[in-house]
Amino acid sequence: MDAAIKADALTKRYGALTALDCVSFEVGRGELFGLIGPDGAGKTTLFRLLATLLNPDAGSARVDGLDIVADYRKIRERVGYMPGRFSLYPDLSVEENLAFFAALFGVEMRANYDLIAPIYSRIEPFRTRRAGKLSGGMKQKLALCCALIHRPSVLLLDEPTTGVDAVSRSEFWDMLSELKNKGISILVSTPYMDEARRCERIALCNNGKVLGIDTPQGIVARFDEPLFALSGDDMYGLLLAARRSAGVRECYPFGEAHHLIAAPGFDAGELARELAGQGFRDVTVRPADAGIEDVFIKLMRHE
Repeated sequence: MDAAIKADALTKRYGALTALDCVSFEVGRGELFGLIGPDGAGKTTLFRLLATLLNPDAGSARVDGLDIVADYRKIRERVGYMPGRFSLYPDLSVEENLAFFAALFGVEMRANYDLIAPIYSRIEPFRTRRAGKLSGGMKQKLALCCALIHRPSVLLLDEPTTGVDAVSRSEFWDMLSELKNKGISILVSTPYMDEARRCERIALCNNGKVLGIDTPQGIVARFDEPLFALSGDDMYGLLLAARRSAGVRECYPFGEAHHLIAAPGFDAGELARELAGQGFRDVTVRPADAGIEDVFIKLMRHE
């Protein structure tokens, strides 16, 4: 695989805290690659290293074939970076922000307008509005336009849809698919499992380490334990009670139900009766299909 991004034992420390611990992975040319992990997993530190805003303490990385330390100036010309927080100028209008970033990269808007046109067309009616007055979804589209204005070969997106409504999130990922089809290599982090499934490959991250890399389907296929969905009238109480049961290895919230990993000899009917005997009503215990979250919890348990 021809790598657009290649990290080799990349390590970053802040005093006694190791934010990244020997992280290695590759993103192929034209690939949409996702980083999945909780706050504190090291995702933002990784983005800052790849964007050449930080230097590693150990290991190395290359972006578009260039070393992140020795070739940082060239990398900045080739990378579009969208940080987790809205980072544009709130007192400038939509078109003023775009013009500013175009000037910053020494390009003219019209030279690369074809790349941003499908995105910009959705916010162009508000081109004179100050960026700080835009909705979350429109801020997100403007930030993406600014990250693309110099036609980068690699796009780094740090949780770009956090706090954005579901419709805008879906639209944003449709845009990413279009950009990938134009040959742009994309590394994106997300806390949303539905978004993770839209990536070609994902890396599960926790405590500065990569726990596993595969396609979303390949990640899910790694789950090989008996899994059940538990629901009832008092979900919080049910969670605590299930965790105390001898037949349950682990129980955790999962959407509108709880998922439980069964211990050897588990009997779903017996657990339902046990919980009903403790006063819980409408208890159901049924087999469940694993998701990426289940694999994540399993990997963290064995970390």
